[in-house]
Amino acid sequence: MKKVLLAAAIAAAASGAAFAQANDTIAKAKSSGVVTMGVRESSGALSYTLGDGKFAGFHVEICQRILAELEKQAGKKLEVKYQAVTSQNRIPLVQNGTVDIECGSTTNNAARQKDVSFLNTTYVEEVKVAVKANSGIDTIAKLNGKTVATTTGTTSVQHLRKHERAASLDFKEVFGKDHADSFLLLESGRADAFVMDGSILAGNIANSRNPGDFKLLGEVLNVEPIAIMVRKDDAALKKLGNDVIAGLVKSGEMNKLWDKWFLQPIPPKNIKIGLALSENTKQAWASPNDKPMEEYAKK
Repeated sequence: MKKVLLAAAIAAAASGAAFAQANDTIAKAKSSGVVTMGVRESSGALSYTLGDGKFAGFHVEICQRILAELEKQAGKKLEVKYQAVTSQNRIPLVQNGTVDIECGSTTNNAARQKDVSFLNTTYVEEVKVAVKANSGIDTIAKLNGKTVATTTGTTSVQHLRKHERAASLDFKEVFGKDHADSFLLLESGRADAFVMDGSILAGNIANSRNPGDFKLLGEVLNVEPIAIMVRKDDAALKKLGNDVIAGLVKSGEMNKLWDKWFLQPIPPKNIKIGLALSENTKQAWASPNDKPMEEYAKK
């Protein structure tokens, strides 16, 4: 009986240790020598594919800086794997340990904070609407009776429906599996508009065959804090990541990264996104926080 109890206790301890390590990426990296970064294939200049398993972007580079510090703390060279994620699977893949840090274009909101943790805000997004330049659509009101595209698993159309100028609009929704697919719906004429984060819209337009064929409406549907995700209760990685972000801001390196990814030509087509640093993002850097979107809405 004592042997059975001892075996059960050992098993429980092992299980507890495994659970603890599952939520401690630094310990996991020390043990396995591997860390996995979740990336997006078409999230504008925040995170996108270069092909051949290579990824780039503002958030990708910030995460690379974080993982370089993680490597120092692990005390060993780490193999960094890149895992493409979508709006639909990004949170489950962080939760189940497939992805250790997600470096895409995820809005930090109260509902998601129940499932994952967010590092301090690195980018404050404005949700906007992209249309064809010759569509005659120049305001939200003119979306009445139109087909509006967005990406499955995102919050953008919800903001359109809640917007005061869209209260009486009747429009049809269509969904792309990712941002590139949603933009293709607009580009091919299967949708009259694409509602999404402004940076993602700008990135997809800049990389399209004819960027001059598209425009962004001036009206802002919502302001959203975009942040890097880690597992819930992964306090060590959250502190490490926030320390790196704070260091980038303090040194002026964060401004240089913004200039590199949003104001200069970027690979693979050497096209400039041309997105100026907003006051909201400057404020987020100046006063580090992981406040959810709902806190921004109270302003």
